[in-house]
Amino acid sequence: MPFYWLTDDLVFPPSEGASPEGVVAVGGDTRPDRLILAYSQGIFPWPHAGMPLLWFSPDPRFVLPLDAVRVGRSLRKTIRKQAYEIRTDTVFREVMLACADSPRRGQQGTWITDEMVQGFCALHDLGFAHSVEAWRDGRLTGGLYGLSLGKVFYGESMFTSEPDASKVATVTLCGNVRSWGFPFIDCQVHTDHLERFGAVEWPRRRYLAALRCALSGPTRRGRWTFELEPQECLELLLDSSSNYLKK
Repeated sequence: MPFYWLTDDLVFPPSEGASPEGVVAVGGDTRPDRLILAYSQGIFPWPHAGMPLLWFSPDPRFVLPLDAVRVGRSLRKTIRKQAYEIRTDTVFREVMLACADSPRRGQQGTWITDEMVQGFCALHDLGFAHSVEAWRDGRLTGGLYGLSLGKVFYGESMFTSEPDASKVATVTLCGNVRSWGFPFIDCQVHTDHLERFGAVEWPRRRYLAALRCALSGPTRRGRWTFELEPQECLELLLDSSSNYLKK
């Protein structure tokens, strides 16, 4: 099928016209205004080696509903031991680079290119992109990054160098954004790791409808500060999940 080639104009074609693989458009760049426009339309960049920049809106979409987050028993014990200190937005670039260097099963290289680092660091400077970091004894041991518009957090990538570090960061993110009224985290594409947290596949039509609703709220722009500690987030999520199962 023919692909939509981006120009300097800030415009994307409708997500519904994506290829069977989810490709919406080809080319363009990762300057902040283009990234914000793309994510607001449910589209994200996914670089592939040897190809122009590809923009995706997959069908189905992988989403983590925040009223149904699952936290395993082993991770609950780690959180209650207060093994990690969670910080936000203190070393955004370092988190991105650590994610880029993190080995992935069945994957060679990384899609977090220099162009992606430049674009997302610019978004961070503008207050749209955020990092959630797990620290132990003054060392960065894990974390994740993404961007937020309205009441949506779009998760991009995570890394860990010590057991459960990124998982504690994930639970802390989920609890805090749920307390802010966020209905879901956009996980983009399926991973076994996020499926264990309760992420599920939504048809693109359902995702785009939920996205439009979530984007109607104001964006929490600027450096994030979490009000809830990991243990508080754990209890909030366990209570929310229990109520969800009773429905």
